[in-house]
Amino acid sequence: MKVLLISANTERFNMPAMPLGLACVAEATKNGGHDVTMLDLMFEMDVNATLKNVIAEFRPECIGISVRNIDDQNIEVPKFLLGKVKEVVAVCRDFSSAPIVLGGAGYSMFPESALAYLDADFGIEGEGETAFPALLTCLENNDDLFGIPGLYTRGQVQHKPKTLSNNLDKLTLPETCFLSASASQNHEPWIPVQTRRGCALKCSYCSTSTIEGSILRKRSPEVVAAWLESWVKAGFANFFFVDNTFNLPPDYAKSICHMIIERELDMHWRCIIYPKNVDEELVELMATAGCRQISLGFESGSEQILKNFNKQFTLEDVRTTSALFTDHGIERMGFLLLGGPGETKQSVEESLAFADSLKLNALRLSAGIRIYPDTQLAETAINQGVITSKSNLLYPHFYLSEGLEGWLPERLREWRKDRPYVIM
Repeated sequence: MKVLLISANTERFNMPAMPLGLACVAEATKNGGHDVTMLDLMFEMDVNATLKNVIAEFRPECIGISVRNIDDQNIEVPKFLLGKVKEVVAVCRDFSSAPIVLGGAGYSMFPESALAYLDADFGIEGEGETAFPALLTCLENNDDLFGIPGLYTRGQVQHKPKTLSNNLDKLTLPETCFLSASASQNHEPWIPVQTRRGCALKCSYCSTSTIEGSILRKRSPEVVAAWLESWVKAGFANFFFVDNTFNLPPDYAKSICHMIIERELDMHWRCIIYPKNVDEELVELMATAGCRQISLGFESGSEQILKNFNKQFTLEDVRTTSALFTDHGIERMGFLLLGGPGETKQSVEESLAFADSLKLNALRLSAGIRIYPDTQLAETAINQGVITSKSNLLYPHFYLSEGLEGWLPERLREWRKDRPYVIM
């Protein structure tokens, strides 16, 4: 089949995000014997014209659309992003009779409601590398669709629960051709790298386990290093490890670093660090392997709020971890997630003072927390009457602790006036 895969994301919250997940699906689809064209809309000036031209030239028999972001998570003026995706679906309908299939992290959080809102034909919840080629085979042969895991059909319930691969090495990483077009349009591309999927930490607000499962699954370090080497040979030098927790488990993270060092890969990279189980050996290896910046997700400077978030670290863990990276010349970006259950004006001030004490290179502040389904925060919000069990969380709903309305955003704006490194 001729398959057109579209990354519908055009938002640039921190940096333009390259569609790694869609590229993985493209690689699997190509390996399944299909003719694949991948289109990234991130830098397109006239999306409608581009879609029209690509569809007219390629004449796809199936169209897959990746949904990454639902909204911008801004509590004050939330921006609902699926309207733009709906326009993409509509243009595809206007110029092609091919069935339209949704996927991606954003879709997987809201498989039924997103499918209904976007008015596509099918949706695949979870990993698409296996399910999407299986769907194509069924469509080609007019077979029954019931056995495809994670598949939703317009107007019907889910066919079969999603499944997650136990062996990520069987899900081939994409060749550079599927992402090089996206990289070439970005003046400073950071190539995304995902070495593992799943998270068992159960932070109260996090949607990762809903999307990727609660069991950690890892690619072999040799496979990751070989993929990185192919990009370095292609002339790219900047990489972003998008794993939720690069340092967990520590031995695996060290193995990745050893592989980069052994292959003498000339690369710079950034990653996300969980501020526990970090030792000097790991940080030294990261520095030697080319790590230049970490995102330190400590979220709060209050011990009680950390407990409310189900965090498994203390403020002293954060201090120790931060100091290790400082000592090895690695920049640190911190995050404060303010306004959650139990938050008070006093705990907010504790968090701001704690963040100051770390002397970070950058700090991102968030007021209020986006509520996602199947999280502890959603249960708390229901119990407290913030939302109901029937609330459609596809549309932005936020948790903000009572008594902080109005005060918290203004306090943060005031606090950051003389701190140029702070981002809101």
